[in-house]
Amino acid sequence: MKIESLLIHGGIDGDEKTGAVNIPIYQTSTYKQPKFGVNKGYEYSRTGNPTREALEKLVSDLEEGYAGFGFASGMAATTAVLSLFKCGDKIVISNNVYGGTFRVLDKVFNHFGIEYKIVDTSNLEEVKNSMDEAVRAIFIESPTNPLMDITDIEEVSNIAKAKGIYTIVDNTFMTPYLQKPIKLGADIVIHSATKYLGGHSDTVSGVVVVNSEDLAERLHFIQNSTGGVLSPFDSFMLIKGIKTLAIRMDRHNENTKVIAEFLRNRKEIEKVYYPGFEDHPGYEIQNKQAKGYGGIISFVIKKGYDYKKFFNNLEIITFGESLGGVESLACHPASMTHASIPSEIREKVGIVDNLIRLSIGIENIEDLIEDIKNALEESKEND
Repeated sequence: MKIESLLIHGGIDGDEKTGAVNIPIYQTSTYKQPKFGVNKGYEYSRTGNPTREALEKLVSDLEEGYAGFGFASGMAATTAVLSLFKCGDKIVISNNVYGGTFRVLDKVFNHFGIEYKIVDTSNLEEVKNSMDEAVRAIFIESPTNPLMDITDIEEVSNIAKAKGIYTIVDNTFMTPYLQKPIKLGADIVIHSATKYLGGHSDTVSGVVVVNSEDLAERLHFIQNSTGGVLSPFDSFMLIKGIKTLAIRMDRHNENTKVIAEFLRNRKEIEKVYYPGFEDHPGYEIQNKQAKGYGGIISFVIKKGYDYKKFFNNLEIITFGESLGGVESLACHPASMTHASIPSEIREKVGIVDNLIRLSIGIENIEDLIEDIKNALEESKEND
């Protein structure tokens, strides 16, 4: 089955008992057991719920993995994955990884003796040189948030396999519609499903897909033990959102490419980060491992223009956290998504104060361009 059909019919397709085309919301905490020691496959909804199970099977099918898991947020998903490791282990992470991932490693897991090392994972030599006896996993974003660096997932996975360690990929920006890290050799895939999978800015959720029975057993134990599970209603909402992923991502891709070219030719812009440009350092790798460039653009506004005035003059595009919804969103990474990263690290990698990130929605492209154009013109500082 092709992915456009799998998005609609994958996992558990409909309800066998009633014929309902949508999976019901099993809004229950517990289940009647017919007799002592016997159940119908479910005992308690933290451990298993039919609606969540349908979502988990669906995302596993989409990522072509062994098993999927639904969590209450993207960070709950990331926390569960990091809980696979123990005191003394080290995780190599991409150098402009999402601020929440950095924060949970730096402020939470560090207390348990799990260390991290920041590396430019787009540089394979740097990845190889980062390997020491303590490293147990490489945590990749590709493209990275917000600077759109591209990592060769297959090559990094090969490096990891040679060392007997895990490759973890945050696939939020690309989704399984555009990129399948497990097919490229990754062991674990994470999504903030709040973003493109849900697609409508109405559900906070996270998913994980693993490539083996061993990882599935370990992660299910952690999911059940720590309890950060996705609710039945949010599982239903996520399944609903996923059904339209293909047509949404096609429109995100189409709009974003046009806006990236528009921004590149504006006098107010110093630099545009977009992996769909032929001169982007990761362009060829992106074409090799993905079938599109996604819906995110970041750009640096020139000196003499005020990024705050840019945000304040947007009318159609919403200034706010998050990304991946049908509506376009503008974000200031240095004070929002990456505020938890120390300023010296932010500036070193390029997350400067005048960096703006756009999540391009599915609105009319002419309306979006006009909105950006007006905001840029109004952002000029007073003489």
